[in-house]
Amino acid sequence: MTANRRRFAPLVLLGVVTLSFQPTSAAVRSPPEHEARLAACIRNAAGGRVWLEKTLWGLRDKEGGWVGAEVPNSNGSHDLGPLQVNSYWVPKIATMVSRRPADVRAWLITDPCFNVQAARWIFLSGLHATGDYWKAIGVYHSPTPSRQRMYVASVSRHLERRFGRNAFSARRP
Repeated sequence: MTANRRRFAPLVLLGVVTLSFQPTSAAVRSPPEHEARLAACIRNAAGGRVWLEKTLWGLRDKEGGWVGAEVPNSNGSHDLGPLQVNSYWVPKIATMVSRRPADVRAWLITDPCFNVQAARWIFLSGLHATGDYWKAIGVYHSPTPSRQRMYVASVSRHLERRFGRNAFSARRP
């Protein structure tokens, strides 16, 4: 090994190790065709309601999931798919759609449109129960008020990043 290679080898190794521990965003984990499919799923799930489409994007941007995601949580549950639907919801969704929980879990992981529809249902159920948009955002994440507040603040920042300060302005851009 030449002197130059010996001098740079530790730097290269450090770079490889550093990059391997960097957080990976959804855009990096999701190939462009998955992102395009997810965008179509979100648009379809919103049914022409701009506020709901923006909400789903806010949740997706905060969650940062991807098709195939199955992220373990410290409580033994898993966050599944692009909108990181918690596995807590699997039995309830399975009952609603009259399917086996194993099938629902697999769909949440691999089918972006099923995942988005489930996220839509969870959010809208929270909205119906609370009557408050931001509380419903918090409920999407957790039943714990302190965790809800932190989540709402983060989703709000993601909405502002994607759609600007007036994400829900009545004026059209």
